[in-house]
Amino acid sequence: MSKIRCTVDLLSPLTPGVTRVLLTPEKPVLYQAGQYLQIWLSDEDKRPFSIASIAAQGQLELHIGGAVTDQYASQALAHLQQNAEVTAEVGLGQAFWREDSQNPIILLAGGTGFSYVYSIAQAIAAATVKRPVFLYWGVRDESALYHQAELAAWAATDEHYRFIPVIQNPTADWQGRTGLVHEAVLQDFVSLDAYDIYLAGPFAMAGVVRAAFLEQGGKREQMFADAFAYI
Repeated sequence: MSKIRCTVDLLSPLTPGVTRVLLTPEKPVLYQAGQYLQIWLSDEDKRPFSIASIAAQGQLELHIGGAVTDQYASQALAHLQQNAEVTAEVGLGQAFWREDSQNPIILLAGGTGFSYVYSIAQAIAAATVKRPVFLYWGVRDESALYHQAELAAWAATDEHYRFIPVIQNPTADWQGRTGLVHEAVLQDFVSLDAYDIYLAGPFAMAGVVRAAFLEQGGKREQMFADAFAYI
């Protein structure tokens, strides 16, 4: 865990409701894929966000989502917009990728929980993992799949990788999976006992997914989400 000053290099919309943030730390920082950081608005006010990048990239990438009425996100974005430098605490969380495990992997994201699994997916690709990896990303509308093309290309690089987007409110043109993202996983696997499962999304979602996956054979010690520490 490192507390460090960072320059704010980029704030750019990924969608109307999600902003991509790039921070450059004043010196290199180490963290593991799947960990998060805290932006210090003040000594008493620290806002955690998943890191969407991996340490080898140098910059810290965040995907901050939320409506204007969501003060948690909007206040953090305002702080980033108003300051050329910010303080961040990097390398937090226990739901990081277990690189030494030889189990097949399921990455599951709801909404902007994608930034968490995106970091792990990049680490997996960099490590040239040669075992099955299934990345499920659930969103309300197809327009929220801001990295759909990149993930499809990622899956095309290796027969072991699969990308499964799941839409709750599909248009007539949508040809992919629909419904709730965790239910797509339950439909695809008779048993989850062999898999390492990494998931991120709203706390309410994490609790539902954990219960459903345990019922379908998932092992608690092979399921990782920082939300589990709070629910």
